[in-house]
Amino acid sequence: MKNRIIFFVSDRTAITAETLGNSLLTQFEGVERERHVIPFIDTEARAASVRDRINDSYTVNEGRPIVFSTFTNDDLRAIVAESNCIFYDLFNDYISRMENDLRQESSHIVGKSHGLVDKSSYESRIRAVNYALVNDDGARLDHYDQADVILVGVSRTGKTPTSLYLALQYGIFTANFPITDADLENSMLPRALKAYKKKLFGLTIGADQLSRIREERRPGSPYASLRTCQREVSQVEELFHMANIPFLNVTAISIEEIAAQIRLTRELDVKQF
Repeated sequence: MKNRIIFFVSDRTAITAETLGNSLLTQFEGVERERHVIPFIDTEARAASVRDRINDSYTVNEGRPIVFSTFTNDDLRAIVAESNCIFYDLFNDYISRMENDLRQESSHIVGKSHGLVDKSSYESRIRAVNYALVNDDGARLDHYDQADVILVGVSRTGKTPTSLYLALQYGIFTANFPITDADLENSMLPRALKAYKKKLFGLTIGADQLSRIREERRPGSPYASLRTCQREVSQVEELFHMANIPFLNVTAISIEEIAAQIRLTRELDVKQF
């Protein structure tokens, strides 16, 4: 199998092209050699430049580059599609079918998929981000009544990035609270969390991975030692079981998958925007 150069091209952010294209590529091992994300191709001159760039990347030994496109503009799409590539149109293929099925023409407005559709929902998402920042790592305990979910776990299990992702992507008000050695020794939930048990979701991780992450933060410390990490992981999982708190091992899964599992388990509504 020949390695391919991969391009994700769009007249807007290219986020959709990259996300869906990468998801599809996971089903084919060893295909790509390098990847290029090219957003905001919104003029014919830029489209022609991308076409030339794709053509320049072609070599007989490696085969034609793969291009994932989410153009809404037919003319710009046609220019890029002229290049010597394998072209996957992730947007228009579905739009054409939907126009036929719904018996209605689409707007073909550039950037509408990432535009500001509902100002109130957008503002709610920003409030959720601010909430996650203020209530990070147990910094505030007096706003937990406003939380949609409270993430708990030992240090460095990904609570903060997951909180911010849930807030920014879905407008979910997410707090997070660290489980300390004192909590683990007592095998009890911290007093601050007991009233909000139905909002709790635990994150755990493989001890080896936890040790590597902590070693980057505090090299050579007891905090980062494998023995400490093994003890903490074992104790926190026992605490989750005893307190009947749903939890997820995040060792080998992406933040998107973590967020999806939290939303499913805690039945969290996604804010529309």
